[in-house]
Amino acid sequence: MTEPTLTDHVEILEQKVENLEKLPARVEAVELQIVQLRDEMRGEFSAVRTEMRGMGTELRSEMHALGETLKIEIRQGDEETRNQMSELHDGLIVRIDKADEETRRQMRVLHEEVIARIEILGGPRRNRKKK
Repeated sequence: MTEPTLTDHVEILEQKVENLEKLPARVEAVELQIVQLRDEMRGEFSAVRTEMRGMGTELRSEMHALGETLKIEIRQGDEETRNQMSELHDGLIVRIDKADEETRRQMRVLHEEVIARIEILGGPRRNRKKK
């Protein structure tokens, strides 16, 4: 292999210098792309924040509406429960009254049976003599 001549060296250096001269323009192009990217990202982030704020507001509204609906359902459920409890209470009172009446009737029948047996056996003996 032959060694490069001085002219070859100079040509090589000229090519390298030429490439280095293009470098600032390329750096500026990259810098411009970075600035554009930053602007785009700033715009997109701002849009995302705005959208999220809107979604948050919408979510809060939905939650508030659902909370109100739940309160109404609970109140209705409470009213239904009160009505059911009242019906049960009334039913129990009727059953207790019937059972009380039946118990009193049975007590009268037993009392009358005891009186009848006492009379059959001879009634009360008040004049018994002590031995």
